[in-house]
Amino acid sequence: MLFFAFFSTSQIEREWGLDYRQKMGFLAAHRGVMGHLPHSQAYASELSLFFQTKGRKQWHKACRYPIVGVTAFGGSVGNNEILGTFWGAYSFIEFPFVKSNHFELVGKLGCGLGYGTKVYDPILNPKNVAMSTHLNTLICLGLKSSFVFNRNKISLGVDMTHFSNAAIKVPNLGVNLPYLSLGYSRTIRKTQFDSIPKSNVVPFKKWLIGVTAIASVKELFPTGQRKYPIYAISTHFRWFSKPKVGFEGAFDIISKQVIMKYNSEISKSQWDILQLGFYAGYLLPLDQFHLVLGMGVYVKDKYQPEDFLYHRIGMRYYFKNGLNAQVVLKSHWARADYAEWGIGYTFNYKSRNE
Repeated sequence: MLFFAFFSTSQIEREWGLDYRQKMGFLAAHRGVMGHLPHSQAYASELSLFFQTKGRKQWHKACRYPIVGVTAFGGSVGNNEILGTFWGAYSFIEFPFVKSNHFELVGKLGCGLGYGTKVYDPILNPKNVAMSTHLNTLICLGLKSSFVFNRNKISLGVDMTHFSNAAIKVPNLGVNLPYLSLGYSRTIRKTQFDSIPKSNVVPFKKWLIGVTAIASVKELFPTGQRKYPIYAISTHFRWFSKPKVGFEGAFDIISKQVIMKYNSEISKSQWDILQLGFYAGYLLPLDQFHLVLGMGVYVKDKYQPEDFLYHRIGMRYYFKNGLNAQVVLKSHWARADYAEWGIGYTFNYKSRNE
């Protein structure tokens, strides 16, 4: 979704370049049962193709002309014997916080797919409690400072790189890697900024009311058990006050069938396992593509299999007919609950172009 959202509007005359980055870090054992996994330093390399936004969209100027791109990742995570090595690719966006002729400070957000060479096996690799699938989500959050010399940049960065399968299969404690990095980039072609941006499709200062249907799956310990379906309905309202500021509130109705197996000796009905919650979040609209971050609280959660607070981070894409598609990670603090695959509809949606 990131890739198509950022590159579908690319132009031949865009400013583009290449960046190479060498990273060094360590495996963060965020659970006590992972204490045996950190063994050595983690090393990784990244090669990125980047593009400079030029003001063709209103959000370009509102976000101070961010850089978008795609990165290839490869390296170790601190324990080759148990965890193996990891490879992947992700799309990213860099938001400038400070920008001058010779210095830049940017924040980075990236999301894609990663592949781990070793996974949990009850016989061959029982100590790998972090990863149970080869294919995982790859998320990168970082901060980077760059010294600019004409078309060249030397940069120092820090980021958190995360691999997880969103609890589709257990064990899934995930891999969190704090990295320090040193990089060099060169801009290949420069062009002038566009002077007349296209209109934004976000209807500002108008309440948008809609509903989203969500589906997912979740596996429960012990490993090798069946996957249980999850169904949810989220009724929401959204408000966009500025080109880069939006808010949403929602009432969530969640049927997580795996709760039937919690305290399995207790008889439960579908009403018993139903979870109800109120949610509030922040939206960053990048034209039809939106980033989502928020927190909710359960008001009905009879068996309380997790915390009473839940969190969402993810992305949505809005079509001009009112439909939207989303991929959002629902979690309880640092513990993934499941990935929300959703299709929504906004009843009173109308773009500014209409």
